[in-house]
Amino acid sequence: MAIITNNQQPRTTVTQPQNNNAPQSQSGAPRTNQASTPRPTPKPVSKTDEQARKYAENWITVENIQNGTIILENKWKVTGVKITPRNIFILDPESQANILISLRNLYNTIDYEFWIIVADRPVDITLYISQLQLLYNNTPNPKIRKLITEDLDKAQLFIDNDVVDTEYYLLFQEKKDDVMQKKLRDLISGFTGTGLVAMQTTNEDLRVLLDNFLNNGRSTTFNTVLPS
Repeated sequence: MAIITNNQQPRTTVTQPQNNNAPQSQSGAPRTNQASTPRPTPKPVSKTDEQARKYAENWITVENIQNGTIILENKWKVTGVKITPRNIFILDPESQANILISLRNLYNTIDYEFWIIVADRPVDITLYISQLQLLYNNTPNPKIRKLITEDLDKAQLFIDNDVVDTEYYLLFQEKKDDVMQKKLRDLISGFTGTGLVAMQTTNEDLRVLLDNFLNNGRSTTFNTVLPS
Protein backbone atom coordinates (compact mmCIF):
# COMPACT_ATOMS: atom_id res chain seq x y z
CA MET A 1 0.00 0.00 0.00
CA ALA A 2 1.45 3.35 -1.04
CA ILE A 3 0.73 6.50 0.95
CA ILE A 4 1.17 9.91 -0.73
CA THR A 5 2.28 12.56 1.69
CA ASN A 6 1.77 16.31 1.35
CA ASN A 7 4.96 16.70 -0.66
CA GLN A 8 3.75 14.03 -3.12
CA GLN A 9 6.63 11.64 -2.43
CA PRO A 10 5.43 8.04 -2.18
CA ARG A 11 6.59 5.85 0.65
CA THR A 12 5.92 2.17 1.14
CA THR A 13 4.65 0.67 4.36
CA VAL A 14 4.38 -3.01 5.17
CA THR A 15 1.30 -4.26 7.00
CA GLN A 16 1.95 -7.26 9.29
CA PRO A 17 -0.73 -9.98 9.25
CA GLN A 18 -2.53 -10.30 12.55
CA ASN A 19 -2.07 -13.49 14.55
CA ASN A 20 -4.65 -14.08 17.21
CA ASN A 21 -2.41 -16.68 18.83
CA ALA A 22 0.51 -14.29 19.17
CA PRO A 23 1.49 -13.46 22.74
CA GLN A 24 -0.14 -10.34 24.08
CA SER A 25 1.62 -7.48 25.84
CA GLN A 26 0.18 -5.80 28.91
CA SER A 27 -1.51 -3.21 26.70
CA GLY A 28 -3.16 -5.93 24.65
CA ALA A 29 -1.10 -5.42 21.51
CA PRO A 30 0.40 -8.55 19.97
CA ARG A 31 4.13 -9.02 20.38
CA THR A 32 6.26 -9.71 17.36
CA ASN A 33 9.52 -11.58 17.47
CA GLN A 34 12.19 -9.32 15.96
CA ALA A 35 15.44 -10.85 14.82
CA SER A 36 18.46 -9.14 16.39
CA THR A 37 20.93 -7.65 13.92
CA PRO A 38 24.46 -8.93 14.53
CA ARG A 39 26.88 -6.17 15.52
CA PRO A 40 30.01 -5.75 13.38
CA THR A 41 33.19 -6.92 15.00
CA PRO A 42 35.42 -3.89 15.78
CA LYS A 43 38.66 -3.74 13.85
CA PRO A 44 41.56 -4.53 16.16
CA VAL A 45 44.01 -1.67 16.75
CA SER A 46 47.62 -2.60 16.25
CA LYS A 47 50.17 -1.90 18.95
CA THR A 48 51.98 0.42 16.55
CA ASP A 49 48.86 2.60 16.14
CA GLU A 50 48.24 2.65 19.89
CA GLN A 51 51.83 3.70 20.52
CA ALA A 52 51.64 6.44 17.87
CA ARG A 53 48.47 7.95 19.32
CA LYS A 54 50.15 8.57 22.66
CA TYR A 55 52.20 11.48 21.31
CA ALA A 56 50.80 14.85 20.26
CA GLU A 57 53.41 15.11 17.51
CA ASN A 58 51.63 12.34 15.61
CA TRP A 59 48.43 14.38 15.41
CA ILE A 60 49.91 17.56 13.93
CA THR A 61 50.46 18.08 10.22
CA VAL A 62 54.11 19.19 10.30
CA GLU A 63 56.25 17.47 7.70
CA ASN A 64 59.56 19.29 8.16
CA ILE A 65 61.26 22.48 9.38
CA GLN A 66 63.83 24.02 7.07
CA ASN A 67 64.98 27.43 5.83
CA GLY A 68 63.09 29.17 8.63
CA THR A 69 59.73 27.68 7.61
CA ILE A 70 57.42 24.96 8.91
CA ILE A 71 56.46 22.76 5.96
CA LEU A 72 53.02 21.19 6.37
CA GLU A 73 51.79 17.95 4.85
CA ASN A 74 49.64 19.87 2.35
CA LYS A 75 52.83 21.68 1.18
CA TRP A 76 51.82 25.01 2.71
CA LYS A 77 54.59 26.79 4.61
CA VAL A 78 54.36 28.66 7.90
CA THR A 79 56.97 31.35 8.53
CA GLY A 80 57.22 34.92 9.73
CA VAL A 81 59.39 37.33 11.66
CA LYS A 82 60.71 37.51 15.20
CA ILE A 83 60.37 41.01 16.65
CA THR A 84 62.93 42.31 19.13
CA PRO A 85 61.03 43.82 22.08
CA ARG A 86 61.52 47.45 22.97
CA ASN A 87 60.49 49.27 26.12
CA ILE A 88 58.71 52.34 24.75
CA PHE A 89 57.62 53.53 28.19
CA ILE A 90 61.03 55.03 28.86
CA LEU A 91 60.49 57.36 25.89
CA ASP A 92 58.71 60.69 25.94
CA PRO A 93 54.92 60.65 25.28
CA GLU A 94 55.29 61.97 21.73
CA SER A 95 57.74 59.21 20.76
CA GLN A 96 55.46 56.58 22.30
CA ALA A 97 52.50 57.89 20.31
CA ASN A 98 54.50 57.88 17.06
CA ILE A 99 55.53 54.25 17.52
CA LEU A 100 51.96 53.14 18.30
CA ILE A 101 50.58 55.01 15.29
CA SER A 102 53.24 53.45 13.05
CA LEU A 103 52.38 49.97 14.34
CA ARG A 104 48.68 50.57 13.73
CA ASN A 105 49.38 51.68 10.17
CA LEU A 106 51.58 48.63 9.59
CA TYR A 107 48.96 46.17 10.81
CA ASN A 108 46.32 47.86 8.65
CA THR A 109 48.41 47.24 5.53
CA ILE A 110 48.54 43.45 6.13
CA ASP A 111 45.82 41.98 3.91
CA TYR A 112 46.31 38.30 4.79
CA GLU A 113 45.78 36.12 7.85
CA PHE A 114 48.53 36.26 10.44
CA TRP A 115 49.17 35.26 14.03
CA ILE A 116 50.95 37.21 16.75
CA ILE A 117 52.56 34.76 19.18
CA VAL A 118 54.29 35.43 22.50
CA ALA A 119 56.57 32.55 23.50
CA ASP A 120 59.07 31.74 26.22
CA ARG A 121 62.60 30.59 25.55
CA PRO A 122 64.64 29.07 28.40
CA VAL A 123 67.65 31.15 29.37
CA ASP A 124 70.97 29.29 29.32
CA ILE A 125 73.48 31.15 31.47
CA THR A 126 75.86 28.24 32.02
CA LEU A 127 78.63 29.94 30.05
CA TYR A 128 78.11 33.18 31.97
CA ILE A 129 78.42 31.36 35.31
CA SER A 130 81.59 29.61 34.16
CA GLN A 131 83.15 32.92 33.20
CA LEU A 132 82.24 34.39 36.60
CA GLN A 133 83.79 31.44 38.41
CA LEU A 134 86.98 31.74 36.34
CA LEU A 135 87.14 35.47 37.07
CA TYR A 136 86.61 34.77 40.78
CA ASN A 137 89.53 32.33 40.87
CA ASN A 138 91.84 34.77 39.10
CA THR A 139 90.95 37.80 41.24
CA PRO A 140 92.82 38.25 44.53
CA ASN A 141 90.99 41.45 45.49
CA PRO A 142 88.41 40.57 48.22
CA LYS A 143 86.09 43.44 47.28
CA ILE A 144 85.90 42.33 43.65
CA ARG A 145 85.43 38.73 44.82
CA LYS A 146 82.46 39.85 46.89
CA LEU A 147 80.86 41.49 43.84
CA ILE A 148 81.43 38.35 41.77
CA THR A 149 79.91 36.21 44.51
CA GLU A 150 76.79 38.38 44.51
CA ASP A 151 76.49 37.95 40.75
CA LEU A 152 76.88 34.18 41.12
CA ASP A 153 74.13 34.09 43.73
CA LYS A 154 71.86 36.14 41.48
CA ALA A 155 72.54 33.81 38.56
CA GLN A 156 71.66 30.80 40.69
CA LEU A 157 68.44 32.55 41.71
CA PHE A 158 67.53 32.90 38.04
CA ILE A 159 68.14 29.19 37.49
CA ASP A 160 66.10 28.13 40.52
CA ASN A 161 63.08 30.22 39.42
CA ASP A 162 63.09 29.11 35.75
CA VAL A 163 63.42 32.64 34.43
CA VAL A 164 62.94 32.80 30.67
CA ASP A 165 63.18 35.29 27.82
CA THR A 166 59.92 36.34 26.21
CA GLU A 167 59.97 36.50 22.43
CA TYR A 168 57.44 37.94 19.99
CA TYR A 169 56.56 36.54 16.58
CA LEU A 170 54.30 37.40 13.67
CA LEU A 171 53.60 34.28 11.59
CA PHE A 172 51.65 33.60 8.41
CA GLN A 173 51.23 30.76 5.95
CA GLU A 174 51.88 30.79 2.21
CA LYS A 175 52.32 28.20 -0.51
CA LYS A 176 54.25 30.18 -3.14
CA ASP A 177 57.89 30.91 -2.32
CA ASP A 178 58.05 34.22 -4.20
CA VAL A 179 54.94 35.56 -2.46
CA MET A 180 56.28 34.38 0.90
CA GLN A 181 59.59 36.19 0.40
CA LYS A 182 57.81 39.39 -0.58
CA LYS A 183 55.67 39.25 2.56
CA LEU A 184 58.78 38.74 4.68
CA ARG A 185 60.55 41.70 3.10
CA ASP A 186 57.50 43.92 3.60
CA LEU A 187 57.18 42.91 7.26
CA ILE A 188 60.85 43.47 8.04
CA SER A 189 60.79 46.85 6.29
CA GLY A 190 57.50 47.80 7.96
CA PHE A 191 58.72 47.04 11.48
CA THR A 192 61.94 48.90 10.79
CA GLY A 193 59.82 51.93 9.94
CA THR A 194 58.15 51.71 13.35
CA GLY A 195 61.49 51.70 15.17
CA LEU A 196 61.47 47.96 15.88
CA VAL A 197 63.90 45.30 14.70
CA ALA A 198 62.47 42.22 12.98
CA MET A 199 64.12 39.29 11.25
CA GLN A 200 62.91 36.08 9.66
CA THR A 201 62.35 33.15 11.97
CA THR A 202 65.07 30.51 12.17
CA ASN A 203 64.62 26.76 12.40
CA GLU A 204 65.46 26.93 16.10
CA ASP A 205 62.84 29.64 16.66
CA LEU A 206 60.14 27.48 15.11
CA ARG A 207 61.21 24.43 17.12
CA VAL A 208 60.94 26.47 20.32
CA LEU A 209 57.42 27.55 19.32
CA LEU A 210 56.34 23.96 18.66
CA ASP A 211 57.93 22.80 21.92
CA ASN A 212 55.97 25.44 23.80
CA PHE A 213 52.68 24.20 22.34
CA LEU A 214 53.44 20.50 22.72
CA ASN A 215 55.34 20.40 26.01
CA ASN A 216 52.35 20.41 28.39
CA GLY A 217 52.36 24.19 28.56
CA ARG A 218 55.41 24.21 30.81
CA SER A 219 57.15 26.73 28.56
CA THR A 220 54.24 29.13 28.17
CA THR A 221 54.13 30.83 31.57
CA PHE A 222 55.71 34.02 30.22
CA ASN A 223 58.02 34.54 33.22
CA THR A 224 60.01 37.59 32.15
CA VAL A 225 60.77 38.67 35.72
CA LEU A 226 61.29 36.90 38.98
CA PRO A 227 57.98 35.92 40.64
CA SER A 228 57.13 37.86 43.76
